[in-house]
Amino acid sequence: QVQLVESGGGLVQAGGSLRLSCAASGRTFSTCTMGWFRQAPGKEREFVAAISGGGVTTYSQASVKGRFTISRDNAKNTVYLQMNSLKPEDTAVYYCAARIGTFDYAYWGQGTQVTVSS
Repeated sequence: QVQLVESGGGLVQAGGSLRLSCAASGRTFSTCTMGWFRQAPGKEREFVAAISGGGVTTYSQASVKGRFTISRDNAKNTVYLQMNSLKPEDTAVYYCAARIGTFDYAYWGQGTQVTVSS
């Protein structure tokens, strides 16, 4: 199994940037697809981005519109989400998650709060 610990959330003004980090341990990190999700109060959890062990990326363009970038450093067992041009509607708890192959995401971090003020 995989243990995930997130960091990097905080309060930022609209138009600003944040970089979220998620450190993984407990299983072979390089074989896991890593994803970022977010959930605003009263709303469904939303997919943001994902990156495979081989570095293939997938984005929810409808949600992030090219403003976010996902990356990973397998040597550090860490996945990142660079968020630029933040908007108030980006305010949410952001979660990182891991899956093996095509299975559903089974491992989740505790979440980190991102608040974008106007």
